[in-house]
Amino acid sequence: MTGIADTGFLVAFANRRDLYFPWAYSLAEHIHEPLLTCEAVLAETAHHLKNSELVLRLIETGLVRLAFDIESHRSELAVLARRYADRQPDLADLCLIRMSELNPHLSIITVDGGFRAYRRNKRETIPVVMPPLK
Repeated sequence: MTGIADTGFLVAFANRRDLYFPWAYSLAEHIHEPLLTCEAVLAETAHHLKNSELVLRLIETGLVRLAFDIESHRSELAVLARRYADRQPDLADLCLIRMSELNPHLSIITVDGGFRAYRRNKRETIPVVMPPLK
């Protein structure tokens, strides 16, 4: 399995006390190549976990790989920011939407139901992998 990693998934995977830890850990057992992500997601993850070293280990161990350059996609991110201004998306969400446009065969792995409201390429639903509803 491969995909695009969002903050919620990474936090759940790295924190045994997280509500979604069992789901994230189980999913990670099926990941055989690094999940793509961006620096904004890693910064959010480090902030939530209060542990930058742990986040860097996620890269070292091959769970995730940086695969996005904000500067190269700045104009597209600005368009997305304007399009979704009413939802007040953070930078990580905008980057993941753009990454989904660039990697249409990959799902975003997240615990954030907000991704169901976003669209890539203006009209396409973004495929997501999420924990089952409890």
